[in-house]
Amino acid sequence: MTTATTVIEMPPTRPTQQTALADSNGSVPAADTSGPTQITLDPFGQANGQAVEAWERWDRPRINTYRLVAIFFAFLVFGMNDGSYGALVPYIEQDYHLSYIVTSLVFLSPFAGYTVAALCSDRLHMFLGRRGIAVLAPSCKVVSYGVIAAHPPYPVVVVILALTGLGNGLLDAAWNAWIGTLAQTNQLLGILHGFYGLGATISPLISTYMITQAHLGWWTFFYIMTGLSALEILLGTWAFWTETGAKYVDVNRTDGAEKGMTRKALKKKVTWICASFLLCYVGLEVSLGGWIVNFMIRVRKGEPFPAGMTATGFWLGLTVGRVVLGFITPKIGERIAVSAYLVIAVGCELVFWLVPQFIVSAVAVALVGFFTGPIFPSTIIAVTKLLPAEMHVAAIGFSAAVGGSGAALLPFAVGAIAQAKGPATLQPIVLALLAVLLAIWLTLPRMPKRLHEA
Repeated sequence: MTTATTVIEMPPTRPTQQTALADSNGSVPAADTSGPTQITLDPFGQANGQAVEAWERWDRPRINTYRLVAIFFAFLVFGMNDGSYGALVPYIEQDYHLSYIVTSLVFLSPFAGYTVAALCSDRLHMFLGRRGIAVLAPSCKVVSYGVIAAHPPYPVVVVILALTGLGNGLLDAAWNAWIGTLAQTNQLLGILHGFYGLGATISPLISTYMITQAHLGWWTFFYIMTGLSALEILLGTWAFWTETGAKYVDVNRTDGAEKGMTRKALKKKVTWICASFLLCYVGLEVSLGGWIVNFMIRVRKGEPFPAGMTATGFWLGLTVGRVVLGFITPKIGERIAVSAYLVIAVGCELVFWLVPQFIVSAVAVALVGFFTGPIFPSTIIAVTKLLPAEMHVAAIGFSAAVGGSGAALLPFAVGAIAQAKGPATLQPIVLALLAVLLAIWLTLPRMPKRLHEA
């Protein structure tokens, strides 16, 4: 039976990304001995000693297709987690009789988990490999969601959400970095984060229906999340079974550089710029998605179900933006594209803030989601273009985890300000964050136009 082959390109000084390329008969061209040394792999990632130069693709070796399915599903669940807050917060507040600031602790708690993920992601890759991450990250979420589904006292909910933050921080770093090693990275990251947006779109629909129409408790939504996270373990473990810690070190490390890659990445200015940018961006995204229902009920005087649908509209706009604009962004360049998207988003946010009508606000917030949608994947692309390949996991892991911290810190800050000044303060905060994002983005160095797009 004919099988496809895959290669890992091995330059003289260090291993680089894995690639896949074969002719229509499944044969592999002879290696160019004057160029880098390369190792070919069979469809399931095992070395067979042949050589060819190409970038690994989404469909070559064949196991990559299954890995993408597992990763896309993981990000669907990830998005459902983040998207559910906006719909659930008013009912958590009502159930436990909480103030805005105390309710906001559900955003702040995952910060501890994201911090651990930022510091440990690269080392866990070395010890456990991607297979270990595929088991550990969703396992953290199964435990966390299972506890919340039991409707414990509010302090238990706050504490256990730190475990959710750890799981999401680890998978965020690992799967963004892995897709960054493939050809057509920009498009694949757009689709990946489109699945995140899809999850964030459907979770307010599901949770709002369960609460307002089926008259179930808000915590029953986490029965669904527990089951989905358990399925995530099965899919990820099977897809990445051969991706051990030893293999990760062998492919991604230079001699004598097995330790301290996070420390090296942190010495790069690009890492800190992208981390700061993602902190503000993810904080903006979750703040707007998390407090929009409260805003539409209390400021725009909407009914609970239509108000819940505005959260769905925001996440749907973000999803469509990531997929559609993900194909436009590489054609005009990430630097110019993201700058333009942010300027347009500022205009949409001004309409949202200054026109006090429910329908206008609902449309405007969906447009804000659309134009900010491709920003996260574009930032990951910036890291892969501006830093050496061996630093990608460490730098992306740190930046993504700091971004996750923004998802905890900034929504908490919004809740604290709303406690003092009222929920109408959401809009000037969002506008200010968009302006800060534009300023940070413009400090990035000029990027090469192409990295390894096919």
